[in-house]
Amino acid sequence: MISYTAYRREFGAGMRAMTPWLVGVAPFGLVIGVSAAQADIPALAGWLTGPLIYAGSAQVATIEMLDAGVAPLTVIVTVLVINVRLILYSAAMAAYWRGTPLWWRLLAGYLLIDPSFVVGIDRYAHAPDRRRAHAHYLGGAVVLWVTWLTAIAVGVTAGARVPAWLHLEFLIPLYLIGQIVPKSRQAVVRRAVLVAGAVALLCLGAPMHLGVVAAIVAGVAAGSLTRANSAPPSQDAHP
Repeated sequence: MISYTAYRREFGAGMRAMTPWLVGVAPFGLVIGVSAAQADIPALAGWLTGPLIYAGSAQVATIEMLDAGVAPLTVIVTVLVINVRLILYSAAMAAYWRGTPLWWRLLAGYLLIDPSFVVGIDRYAHAPDRRRAHAHYLGGAVVLWVTWLTAIAVGVTAGARVPAWLHLEFLIPLYLIGQIVPKSRQAVVRRAVLVAGAVALLCLGAPMHLGVVAAIVAGVAAGSLTRANSAPPSQDAHP
């Protein structure tokens, strides 16, 4: 049983590990809030995309489709397709969350999104005590969730007063580029990004944002193959 002091320490460490992500996540959430406020939908509905969907790209698609008057069923299907990548994240986390209480799996699964996955999986891979890693993951995931919803709320509140010439929507690709470039020194990341980008361009006209899913799957496959090929061959202990 992990002590309260150790749990609090790991929880705080998870929050600190998430801090670099918050620099980009907060403007992203702000842009989504502004977009929701300026769309032809109720402001509350725009804000609710945060806690209900909790995935930036899916929220952007939802707001755009609701603004265009797309049928609700199409919106739901599109959001589910865009978030297919979360199944991959869940599969990777399953080994670490096995044996935990149901309430933990429900909470941790709800909070599982790109940044929380990156921060969490890194700690799980290196933590000698899985219970400490749980606290680390939860600390990062909670501060991300609070920051995200706060940023969206600020954007919704200030949306009508933000001039269109600022073009805040450009912050979204800039945020994504800022997350990729520092990691591009690794061969695995470079291969995954190049393959995913190429597939995304080829599938640009795919319906229901299926191109995004295809790009994610292709990128993950390319990265996995690169890592497998670069791994040192195992040596037989008995020549």
